[in-house]
Amino acid sequence: EKKPCPLCPEEKFKACYSHKLHRHLQNLHWKVSVEFEGYRMCICHLPCRPVKPNLVGDQTFSKMGAHYHCIICSATITRRTDMIGHINRHVNKGETESRFITVPAPKSSHEVLKESATDVQVLPNYSTPQKTDSYFNPKMKLNRQLIFCALAVLAEERKPIECLDAFGATGIMGLQWAKHLRSSVKVTINDCNENSVTMIHENCHLNKMKVKLNTKEDYNDEAMGDGEENTDTIEVTKMDANVIMHLRSFDFIHLDPFGTSVNYLDSAFRNVRNLGIVSLTSTDISSLYAKAQHVALRHYGCNIVRTEYYKELAARIVIAAVTRAAARCNKGIEVLLAVALEHFVLVVVRVLRGPSPADDSAKKIRYLIHCQWCEERIFQKEGNMVEENPYQQLPCDCHGSMPGKTAVVLGPLWSGALFNTGFLRRMLFEAVQYGLDEAQPLLKTLVCEAECTTLKHFSTHSPYDENKQEECGVYIKTPNTSAESYLVHRKRKSDEVIRNTAKRQKSENSAEHPAFYYNIHRHSIKGMNMPKLNKFLNYLSEAGYRVSRTHFDPMGVRTNAPLAQFKTILMKYSTPTYAGGQAEGPVHLTEDVQAGEQVQAAADCKAEDDEFLEDDKSGVAVAMFTKDYPTHCAAD
Repeated sequence: EKKPCPLCPEEKFKACYSHKLHRHLQNLHWKVSVEFEGYRMCICHLPCRPVKPNLVGDQTFSKMGAHYHCIICSATITRRTDMIGHINRHVNKGETESRFITVPAPKSSHEVLKESATDVQVLPNYSTPQKTDSYFNPKMKLNRQLIFCALAVLAEERKPIECLDAFGATGIMGLQWAKHLRSSVKVTINDCNENSVTMIHENCHLNKMKVKLNTKEDYNDEAMGDGEENTDTIEVTKMDANVIMHLRSFDFIHLDPFGTSVNYLDSAFRNVRNLGIVSLTSTDISSLYAKAQHVALRHYGCNIVRTEYYKELAARIVIAAVTRAAARCNKGIEVLLAVALEHFVLVVVRVLRGPSPADDSAKKIRYLIHCQWCEERIFQKEGNMVEENPYQQLPCDCHGSMPGKTAVVLGPLWSGALFNTGFLRRMLFEAVQYGLDEAQPLLKTLVCEAECTTLKHFSTHSPYDENKQEECGVYIKTPNTSAESYLVHRKRKSDEVIRNTAKRQKSENSAEHPAFYYNIHRHSIKGMNMPKLNKFLNYLSEAGYRVSRTHFDPMGVRTNAPLAQFKTILMKYSTPTYAGGQAEGPVHLTEDVQAGEQVQAAADCKAEDDEFLEDDKSGVAVAMFTKDYPTHCAAD
């Protein structure tokens, strides 16, 4: 049954069904209401308060305006701020009794969701960021699990660590950190919205966590049992993210604003501790994925076009912005993880203090030359000297065989590695330990991609077995031990942790994986059946090239093979579409065909559908057929 809105005239809002009416009341009336002693004064659009009449010609028009009804007196106030001041003046005078029949405010219609053994209350429009203060996206569960694994690895290196969730919203991420890692982390959840801070406070009590708010500790009686220590305390702050990162130092910082995060990078790297970790989630995929190229130029100072490897291009754009922000603070970075999926781009970097690491990182920001005909790409050579013919750097010869300009310059981009193999293996170990099922397949793919190998050669050994004796030494203070020697040992112990971390970084930085990847469908041959992807990976590996799959593209192949060799091997092991019953295997081409492959590649854009290529020198028609092709068809 359709129902009208009790606070709007019928000509403004017609009668509708209950779900639409509920959404209208929530967004237009309830969200801007004024609360007083358990009651809410919602904004009213009925003709209760006529505005001054306007005289147009001989007619007088009276416009109705939105207003509030005071619950204490008969006044009608137009502005919300004026209404709050009006109520405060009543309270100062001691006038708190209502002269009207009031209706109590309905109980909160918060919905409780559960993720990774953590309960959170959310508002009805929790999945629409424009209509709610506390945004919660269930699709970002994989993102939260990856960040948790990164924090768990850092917690194994040194304890305790101070970590910050700069944009808390519902507080789900910080609650998961504190609930699973417990005394290993000191969690701070921040948000600049007052309603979000209230929601975070309620969710902390819902999960039986103690809350430290505004330097005054507010404990939940149910959170502690008898004799339990005060360890699971979460600090909740209400301030701008740039302000809190300027004021305090942290070991782990996560940035997840709505959109781009470039506005917060300078503050994040200002006070982050040495060998700490900064992770950021960028959701402005329209600009990063080259759908809004002018926005990418405005936010990241980067020229991009839509390519087959656009997701990896987006990750390198974000890392380049991170590198520049860290270098301005005399800090370098080590990229631990870069993931680009449908809804977000996640980048996790380790901070290396000092001008030398900053210079080394800044040198890895380079421009990319991209061929728009064959999609070949290569980073520009280092140096400031002007190149006479930049096309010579490309392995392809499209510029010589095609008219006009065939390549574009993209960037500046990050040209270094996107993954740290050892760190990813430890993240996988933590994912298995904490039962994060959704993150495990992705982490296995990332490990294989970092090592540039296939899943067939993937090995599962504990990454913490190495150097275990160096990192897990125990020093017991006996009554005969002096306090001075004990303090000296603790200082040496902290220095050993830093040295062991540096050693681990050097050992984990193995041979870098090849930059970018090729889509097997993009480079397939028309009229030919491609081999299966896993078999094609084996063919490339047998040819002596490093090869792996990539998480950026399910049909992508990351390899150090040039594009020409990639196409040659793909052509060799493809089968013609007319040989339906023919088994997969190499195509045995005639000598004339092998000699005419270059002619076919050069004239592919003009004679794509031709079955024969005529050699200008000999005048002999070269047939693109296999030996197994029927003779009578070849004669035809």
